[in-house]
Amino acid sequence: MPVLPIAQVQSGDRLGREVQTGFGNLLFPEGRVLGPRDLEILQAYLIPSVDIRRAGLSEVEAAEEEEQQQETSSPLTPLQQAFSRMEKLMKVTFQMMSPGQRLPILDIRNGLKELLERIADYHALTFVPPQEVAIVPWIRNSILTALTSYQLARWMRMPEKDLVPAALAGLLHDIGNTRVDPAIFRKPGRLTPEEVNEMRQHTVYGFRMLEGVASLNQGVSLAALQHHERIDGSGYPMRVTGDRIHPYARVVAVADVYHAMTSTRTHREAQSPYLVLEELQAEAFGKLDPLMVQTFVEKTTQFQSGMLVQLNDNRVGEVVFTDRQHPTRPMVSIFGEIVNLAQTRDLYICAIYSP
Repeated sequence: MPVLPIAQVQSGDRLGREVQTGFGNLLFPEGRVLGPRDLEILQAYLIPSVDIRRAGLSEVEAAEEEEQQQETSSPLTPLQQAFSRMEKLMKVTFQMMSPGQRLPILDIRNGLKELLERIADYHALTFVPPQEVAIVPWIRNSILTALTSYQLARWMRMPEKDLVPAALAGLLHDIGNTRVDPAIFRKPGRLTPEEVNEMRQHTVYGFRMLEGVASLNQGVSLAALQHHERIDGSGYPMRVTGDRIHPYARVVAVADVYHAMTSTRTHREAQSPYLVLEELQAEAFGKLDPLMVQTFVEKTTQFQSGMLVQLNDNRVGEVVFTDRQHPTRPMVSIFGEIVNLAQTRDLYICAIYSP
């Protein structure tokens, strides 16, 4: 296979051999199709050349490229495929939810079961949902919240019988949005007080839609009602406090806030996952369940040394050490220079690469 200098490598080229960093860690695996960001990473790591497969370089290479494309006809991972099917199911389901319509709970459970079978491949900070058009943002957020709620419930050592219901609570927590005026979701600017009040009613709408569903754990309907409640009583719709908030609702609240802040919305851009984790830690005092937030932050930041990250000054480096007192601010090696993010507060991780 041809070895090309980095200057001649193009977006769309496929690697014929894995690429390693100067530390001997895997940067990109064999067979990866390089994108624009990948080219930047190769240049940042001063990789001089790579083996590539590109149609047109030779008849042999063209044949190999065609064979490789046939072997990888689906670019999505098994988790992404299950996510995509779940997303389509929920979109169709929510579109059909007119007043009096029964929730197809069996179909939803089966779709969620298939998704959770891939939970070992899921990481909240690095998972990239399938890039498809015409996706309803709050439906996508609900599926992400379901995955994260399942993980958080397991990390909190909830009983086994509560794990799937906690995920189901995350999946259905925003079902009340189907009763809210769709124009509110499309509005690019700030909402009026009347629109805010209408939006907040989705918690009550959701509770009413779920409370009568047979074989549904009561905690699932309570999570729909309470996921915007806060420990200090500053939430809505009923301003309940502390232990009066159902455990499922407290789990979903952490997951929902994280995914809402790391997702692009009509009125704002997505935030860095690491900055969101820091904001969650600040929010935990008097707002969210502090033990759940602490557990979520600690578990999601347990990266192995060698994880590739990008800082907000566009430099790319490898995580070499994580201090558990500062889990969102590890030490990062950039061309041999160790940057301690716990001491360099103006820098932070804005992207994580998972080859």
